[in-house]
Amino acid sequence: MAASKFTKADMVDAVFGRTGMDRGEIRAVLDVFLLEIKSALLRGSAVEFRGFGSFEVRTSKGRSTARNPRTGETVVVPPRGTVAFRAGADLKAQVRDCAQGRTPE
Repeated sequence: MAASKFTKADMVDAVFGRTGMDRGEIRAVLDVFLLEIKSALLRGSAVEFRGFGSFEVRTSKGRSTARNPRTGETVVVPPRGTVAFRAGADLKAQVRDCAQGRTPE
């Protein structure tokens, strides 16, 4: 489990540290970037970043025999979409090396 979270504010600070761009502009670009990913997923498109990974919407099957554990009542669960992320080969290899105590390149 990760020791801490890396938030959007942390990403803005990291990009600022590498580029020196204005923090407000970085935040605006990051917001548009995330909005475009979300829009593509809502249109049914997969989003792929070579070497990093891909996002896609998967449909989970509904069930007609689910049970509410609190009341015991039988309920119908409709099918719904979920977002799935699949790590790319480069990211998988770097994470595997990191878990084995090697530093990433």
